Amino acid sequence: MNAQTQIHDTLIHARWLLTVENDTILENHSVAVTDGVISALLPTAEAGALVAKETITLDNHVLMPGLINLHGHSAMTLLRGYADDKQLMDWLQNHIWPAEGKHVDDSFVYDGSLIGMAEMLRSGTTTINDMYFFHDAVARAGVASGMRTFVGCSILEFPTNYAKNADEYISRAMREREAYLDNPLVAFTLAPHAPYTVADETFRKITQIVQEQDMLAHCHIHETMDEVNTSLKEHGKRPLARLNDIGFLDTKLIAAHMVHLTDDEIALAAAKNISVAHNPTSNMKLASGIAPIVKMMNAGINVGVGTDGAASNNKLDMLAETRQTALLAKVGTLNPTDVPAFQAIQMATINGARALHMDDKVGSVKLGKQADLIAIDMSELETAPTFDVISHIVYAAGRENVSHTWVNGRCLLNNRQLTTLDADELKHKAGQWRARIAG
Repeated sequence: MNAQTQIHDTLIHARWLLTVENDTILENHSVAVTDGVISALLPTAEAGALVAKETITLDNHVLMPGLINLHGHSAMTLLRGYADDKQLMDWLQNHIWPAEGKHVDDSFVYDGSLIGMAEMLRSGTTTINDMYFFHDAVARAGVASGMRTFVGCSILEFPTNYAKNADEYISRAMREREAYLDNPLVAFTLAPHAPYTVADETFRKITQIVQEQDMLAHCHIHETMDEVNTSLKEHGKRPLARLNDIGFLDTKLIAAHMVHLTDDEIALAAAKNISVAHNPTSNMKLASGIAPIVKMMNAGINVGVGTDGAASNNKLDMLAETRQTALLAKVGTLNPTDVPAFQAIQMATINGARALHMDDKVGSVKLGKQADLIAIDMSELETAPTFDVISHIVYAAGRENVSHTWVNGRCLLNNRQLTTLDADELKHKAGQWRARIAG
């Protein structure tokens, strides 16, 4: 059946369309969606013959692929602003980990993840690559919100409310994964927290499991100079070299942060096909440094964008993060032509999809891909006049301009209103948790 004779579920007419397949802005184009898949893409003037159950006209909007948050801790919205302006290890050891020890359980993770996912959907994020505990709660939140969710199963050597040791973290993760193997919107990854919290033998076990099960691995690596110096003192080598010797770099690895890298380490990461989740705001707020993303991309490394958690950002706003990505890169190299607007958008969309090994399904607007789409309203004073739509997406538009979000063809944000989640109910839950945590 061709596009003209089939009945589509949704037909979207947009003033501008950015496919991210290239940097061309298509004016007055339409996208049809059927069974969650992009089933037609053509000029609006030629779309009159299409039949759809629902037609949406976006006269002043740009339609584009949804943003992919390549590194986050959704449940940590409940610790937003809890311990600001601290050094990383002080922040973790003296504030965040003690608070988590008192309060993190299934309900904390479920409620916090729902709040985080609502915030992300309202700002145009359609996929989250998460990392936390109580993985079934994260997955349930993903299902409830409708968001495409990669559940990163945190693994450490020391006990938390979730598990006593590394073996228990791993076994619980693999058991909880079983219930979601057939869910197209939920995938589990193994996420050893960091080289300074995970032993060699545990990294070896994780490497074997993810290779046998064809899973992704997700880990904080080279986030701070303290991490690097501690590794040199304890292991006689830098973290990346240690992980390479173990074999962990031979997995489908998403390395979060990667701030402090030598040229040789960049070459190694490129040779191992590591994808990097760049977190500019968190790196700035914790004074971790400026990741050399221009050098990385020039070496052929796939670099996506993440928000990190709301406890260290304090927003889960991928439009803001994309802007920070472009600006911080220019400061880092003192070259205003580095990471231009379109490249920043690629990093926040197709590069993230590539890191998740889903670029055949999401990350751009293309016939046959899943309909993970967002619409950004360019009619407001703050985006006027619109000389360059791509530039405006990165440098002028904000999350308040996101009007629609679709995941797998399902509209989860319609005219700035959530369709699967109740914002007032979530605000009430956040208030209850605030009172509990503040004590």
